[in-house]
Amino acid sequence: MISQDITRYGSDLDDGSTLETLIRRLAAIDGLRWIRLLYAYPDGITDSLIELIRDEPKVCKYLDIPIQHISDPVLKAMKRRSSEQQIRDLIARLRSRIPGIALRTSLIVGFPGETFEDFSALMQFVEQTGFDRLGVFCYSREEGTPAAEMPEQVSERVKRERYRKLMRAQARLSFRRNRALIGQTDQVIVEGYSEETELLLKGRSSRQAPDIDGQVYITAGTADVGDIVTLRITDSSDYDLIGEIVG
Repeated sequence: MISQDITRYGSDLDDGSTLETLIRRLAAIDGLRWIRLLYAYPDGITDSLIELIRDEPKVCKYLDIPIQHISDPVLKAMKRRSSEQQIRDLIARLRSRIPGIALRTSLIVGFPGETFEDFSALMQFVEQTGFDRLGVFCYSREEGTPAAEMPEQVSERVKRERYRKLMRAQARLSFRRNRALIGQTDQVIVEGYSEETELLLKGRSSRQAPDIDGQVYITAGTADVGDIVTLRITDSSDYDLIGEIVG
């Protein structure tokens, strides 16, 4: 259950545990520096959780919210529990209450019945919202699932075209966000050497989850794996950052 939606933590327990109580227990552990929240369904993100993310220093100001789509007809067909307006309100609330929070989401294109108008609404939403991180998947028809039997299946060609359009839009948005970080400093955990050359260390900031987000390449300074260092951002690409250890 937790791998599907972390906000459901404690719903199968009888001791009153919630995600908030779990986070507070984790934050009390000496030596634990970063707590990152991945895969939180929109309808489970409460005001108390938002306040905890804002106020607890060990919780990364980062949240992964898999909305899957923004068009109400598609959300209903997917049996999602949130509407377009609820999603928009949540994002506005998060950004107003937690300044600088990094938001990640995942989207599905080509779900059965997704029209040109549905996809256009999704594109517009992505461009307006400017997610810090975004993943896109093409709907895959799996035998035995309710969606596999739905009418109006979307062709593979259209799915791939919509996927490419969304990813190009996100690359542009990510590039602009990364360029705006040049000259700023951030905390970065050192993970080892770059796969391309052992002359460069690599790491990630609290705004980058392992494996699914970009990385930081360190061009100056020394550190050991596991160190959290202060880095000045000197350059960037679409998804990655480049910087120097300072201090």
